[in-house]
Amino acid sequence: MPNPTKTAIHPTRGEDYPEWYQQVVKAADLAEPSDVRGCMVIKPWGYALWENIQRALDRMFKDTGHENAYFPLLIPVSFLEKEAEHVEGFAKECAVVTHHRLEPGAEGGLVPAGPLEEPLVIRPTSETIIGATYARWVQSYRDLPILLNQWANIVRWEMRTRMFLRTTEFLWQEGHTVHATEEEAVEETLRMLDVYADFAENYMAMPVIKGEKTSAERFPGAQNTYSIEAMVQDHKGLQAGTSHVLGQNFARAQEIKFQDRNGKEVYAWTTSWGVSTRLIGGLIMTHGDDDGLILPPRLAPAHAVVLPIYRNDQERSDVLEYCRRLKQQLEAESFHGEAVRVRIDDRDVRGGEKVWRHVKRGVPLRLEIGPRDVKSDSVFLARRDQPPKQKAGVPREQFLGSVPGLLDEIQGNLFDRALQLRESNTRRVDTLAEFEEFFTPKNPEKPEIHGGFALCHFVDVPEIEEKLKELKVTVRCLPLDGEEEEGRCIFTGKPSKRRGVFAKAY
Repeated sequence: MPNPTKTAIHPTRGEDYPEWYQQVVKAADLAEPSDVRGCMVIKPWGYALWENIQRALDRMFKDTGHENAYFPLLIPVSFLEKEAEHVEGFAKECAVVTHHRLEPGAEGGLVPAGPLEEPLVIRPTSETIIGATYARWVQSYRDLPILLNQWANIVRWEMRTRMFLRTTEFLWQEGHTVHATEEEAVEETLRMLDVYADFAENYMAMPVIKGEKTSAERFPGAQNTYSIEAMVQDHKGLQAGTSHVLGQNFARAQEIKFQDRNGKEVYAWTTSWGVSTRLIGGLIMTHGDDDGLILPPRLAPAHAVVLPIYRNDQERSDVLEYCRRLKQQLEAESFHGEAVRVRIDDRDVRGGEKVWRHVKRGVPLRLEIGPRDVKSDSVFLARRDQPPKQKAGVPREQFLGSVPGLLDEIQGNLFDRALQLRESNTRRVDTLAEFEEFFTPKNPEKPEIHGGFALCHFVDVPEIEEKLKELKVTVRCLPLDGEEEEGRCIFTGKPSKRRGVFAKAY
């Protein structure tokens, strides 16, 4: 199909945003569908991005006193049954193991044999299995707090999947902590919410709103759920991380209790918090353009790619030697405490093909090196936060000294763009008619990019859910930094003191 817009990605964001997203995942070589329905193969470039996310978050977790551990993938069904609200919330998404071996079938092939005494659920989340373990570990107030994190995979049986955003199996981290008091559990929950917001804004260059979820959006079985909410380029919201005060619900279900300082047996207070490979989807939709992925430098698998360009063997030898020396010099530079990450693309393909491969993959800096650049001791520099054809020759020494500053500038530009998008598409809405107009597309057959964040007075009651479902809108959160303000719920007319953030969302 011809691409009249002359962009690397077709369709463009404005033409068909959901399909644009799928094409960026493909063009950036991040992932592809697997042979198992609803699952994906994360390719090396995508996994390198996830590794950088892991590395940064893992350091932040350990800096706040947490340690890593690992718990079983398989969870007895009886464990989920102990917390009624929790099992109700996840029951429809559970994948269940019922047999422990395969045998040859009477008509060929393999059939399940050896039924299990109790079915096992493949981990949809780990509160129950970790809670059972904590019940053995916690005997006294002296055993608390327990501050653990797990890097793992999760299975939730999804009917409608989209790579990175919602897949049957995905990668994530889940923190699980135990405390002696409610105050400590709340403090932990909000501290980890701050960690997620810090990571989103300073590593992903993605502005977020920290807020509390409504009762309808709360994690099943939790006392309170907090989240960070981002706006992506089609004006929808994205829940990018959650942190839960579980209260004593799971402690009672799993018998996590201890002797306090007065010798009295009491139930513990627990928390859980997590982010997943959904962050990669959020990053794509926050920064990508019609030429592909744009990576914030602090997470990019490569900060710079060096592209040798030559016509014959003599030029090839001279150019490659210059590129190798340039790579060594770049790697001696430091960016936020780490060596600058550099790759040389010396594949035997045309120069234009090389360039566009790395444009689509979102590498922050591209350095085209040909015989003229070798002779003049310079680099031909392009930045991914600028149009692909915007390039300039820069003396090598001058360039080397400017690299950390250039990467910081790109990081800042991406954050500022995303913040401007959110601010220009956030509106205070005071009537139901205005709310409906804001969220109703002009073309229902093929909805255009519309809506955004609506800041509305509301009350947290079930009656508002029907209208929200009709418009496919949800309450994203009640912002923690929101000011008290007298008003009336636009749905029920009841008095309200705070505005919530409403949006269509992923």
